Amino acid sequence: MKFFKKSDLLVISVILAVGIIIWILYQCIYTDKAPIAEIYYYSELVETVSLDKGTDRKFSIPQEPNVIFHLDREGRICFEESDCPDKVCINTGKLNKVGQFAACLPNGIVLKIVSQEKNNDDVDIVVGN
Repeated sequence: MKFFKKSDLLVISVILAVGIIIWILYQCIYTDKAPIAEIYYYSELVETVSLDKGTDRKFSIPQEPNVIFHLDREGRICFEESDCPDKVCINTGKLNKVGQFAACLPNGIVLKIVSQEKNNDDVDIVVGN
């Protein structure tokens, strides 16, 4: 009993190839742009952080002092500490590429990496009320 036909394998190969090509194009377009981190608190932009290399600091936003961010020397930012029950935001890891984001939903905080050169055609994230 055969599970796959030759045409099924061809369709799967084409879908994988298109996905890989789109991923490579996305990486090529956005890797040369200087990234910044935007921190939103319940859909309101509260802080913009430049991801400069060589800077190492920990900080929080005034709206949620129990949520601490860490900007490391390599220009990556992450959630360092949070008082949320599940700690998914902390386990997201360090972000440094345009398009990456992390969220601490119990505290209403979204951290996203965007390009310094804003363009209205760029993809954005939508955060509900």
